[in-house]
Amino acid sequence: MVEPKEIPLMEKIVSLCKRRGFIYQSSEIYGGINGFWDYGPLGAELKRNVKELWWNTMTRQRDDVVGLEATIIMSPQIWKASGHVDTFSDPMVDCLLTKKRFRADQVELESGVACWYAGAVGRDGYDTAKQLLRSLCPNDTDEQIAAALLKLSIGLVQSGLPAGNVTVEEVVERVRSQIPEGPELDRLKALFRQIQLLTVFKELRRAISYDAYAVLLKPGKPPDSARSAATRFYVQRGLVEPILIGERTEKVENSRRFNPENGSLLTEPRPFNLMFKTYVGPVESEDNVAYLRPETAQAIFAQFKNVLETSRQKVPFGIAQIGKAFRNEVTPRNFTFRSREFEQMELEFFIKPDEVVEAIESFKSSVSSVQPETSELKTENLKLETPQPDWGWKKWHAYWVEERMKFYEGIGLPRTTLVEYWQKPEELAHYARACVDILFKFPFSKRDEKGELMGEELEGVAARSDFDLSQHARFSGKPMGVFDEELRAAWGKLPKEKQDELWRRHYENRNKYLTKMGVETEVASKQATEDANGLAKGQYIPHVIEPSAGVDRLTLALICNAYSEVTETDAKGKSETRVILKFHPRVAPIKVGVMPLLKNKPELVKKALEVRDLLRPWMNVFHDDAGSIGRRYARQDEAGTPFCVTIDFDTLGEKPELLDTVTLRYRDDGCQDRVKISELLPLLLEKIR
Repeated sequence: MVEPKEIPLMEKIVSLCKRRGFIYQSSEIYGGINGFWDYGPLGAELKRNVKELWWNTMTRQRDDVVGLEATIIMSPQIWKASGHVDTFSDPMVDCLLTKKRFRADQVELESGVACWYAGAVGRDGYDTAKQLLRSLCPNDTDEQIAAALLKLSIGLVQSGLPAGNVTVEEVVERVRSQIPEGPELDRLKALFRQIQLLTVFKELRRAISYDAYAVLLKPGKPPDSARSAATRFYVQRGLVEPILIGERTEKVENSRRFNPENGSLLTEPRPFNLMFKTYVGPVESEDNVAYLRPETAQAIFAQFKNVLETSRQKVPFGIAQIGKAFRNEVTPRNFTFRSREFEQMELEFFIKPDEVVEAIESFKSSVSSVQPETSELKTENLKLETPQPDWGWKKWHAYWVEERMKFYEGIGLPRTTLVEYWQKPEELAHYARACVDILFKFPFSKRDEKGELMGEELEGVAARSDFDLSQHARFSGKPMGVFDEELRAAWGKLPKEKQDELWRRHYENRNKYLTKMGVETEVASKQATEDANGLAKGQYIPHVIEPSAGVDRLTLALICNAYSEVTETDAKGKSETRVILKFHPRVAPIKVGVMPLLKNKPELVKKALEVRDLLRPWMNVFHDDAGSIGRRYARQDEAGTPFCVTIDFDTLGEKPELLDTVTLRYRDDGCQDRVKISELLPLLLEKIR
């Protein structure tokens, strides 16, 4: 008996998502569209819960963060200032055999023996040329003719040029017009032989592919596998039974030229524009060019001064936004991991530059020698869970990393499923001083040498310095700095040597940034001087800490983390495996399933609907009366519903002591409690919040 094939975990999750209405392929009835996904009834609720919890955590429960909702289409000047128009591209390569696309910088390094082929000739053209050549050389053997054809083919491939510009028909016509008698006859016969040879060239030329190709053989793989791949490559280019030409081998070390999945040669890297281009207005012209935003952050930077003035906030404070973004991803993976249309949950938290913090705190320290009671304001005595305005960028960065980790724990992702990856200096974006990627261990994540899942990015927490606000100030001509009365007052009380130290440091940082952005040396120095002089007047451009998370990736992570299988054996020894999605109650799409024990008993159904209506204003409730009570429980378990309420005859008073009580079943352990209907709502509210 053949053992049933084990289905990979990710395939099971994908099947469940479609079966239960979490996620569908977009435009599926037309074959789908790569990189776009739709959320079904349960998926829409799950995604909405994620966004609501993030928004509530980031804005409603904090005094130092406000919200924004910006348009998807903004001035193209915003994207020029941010660098997206000129630099927002990825190096792209394609597999020559499968046409699969990769980011060139993400192709794994490979070593082995590369089998190169200069080209190939199709069997049909080769056989025709062989017959012609045999008529020209009747005394030659088949081996000699084959060797001659091979030389001709190699010569054509290596030259890359056609056999000649004169057509065979032209030469034949010329010969027919002149057949003189006498000593010229031998020369004309030689000419006719050349004509026939041109015909041979013509047949070969028609059947030859001049495209070079290579396959990387890893240790242990036979050369025949490379020839087989090369044959498939030339068949795709229209050759019939291709004969490979010019085979050679080359040892390769740590190369990114080959597809790690099949060893096939990749194309040369080409820039891949990530922007979605469109037009504003009825006419398509360069004057009306606009872009669908590739990120939500720039809208926040563009509106920074407006929000600062209208919200009455002071630095440090944050602006939060949830919104759609669009990127022409090089490799849009299956099942929402990389989508071309995606949603971001993004916070730009504006903080004081370290020079400003140091100026204010230096003044406070000098005062504290007279007034010791203020000495506890020193930053080294503060705990990260208590945000303070006098933190430098490193503390703010560490604080937001920890806050984001706590958020994920609070919605059901244990720390054991998460990884904090601190980017190396060479990995940082040009604007970043530091960045931490929060990774989730998806089932499809790569594994390290120990076999442990390495994880894929859920969120990045970046220290963006003052790059963005400075860029928009340069391009728009509008000031993006803020005035700080505390800084102005403190600066005047600092010793001259401290003023000079902070001035010099601020000047150097600003000059470095401006030079890096391509500003001429003299202009950069002048602007940096003005910026440093601004400190004495209480003016500076805030720096930014940016936690940015993907809604779609987080939704998928929650589904993967919640997925579990339970095998149960009944009294007859029959085993059955059930799927349970163990969502945290805070994110579960359906909070409660309300079920009459029997749907053919109107009194039970009526009471169940009353309970449903009692709970519905406060949470998402599903009324389920189809099938046996066991099947209904299983169905709700598969949907991730944490609680089920059953209305039975005891609810109606069959047992007087149980009148107006219901059975409350818990998904994760199957335990059941008897609960009064009057106590049901506060009990459930406590558990889902």
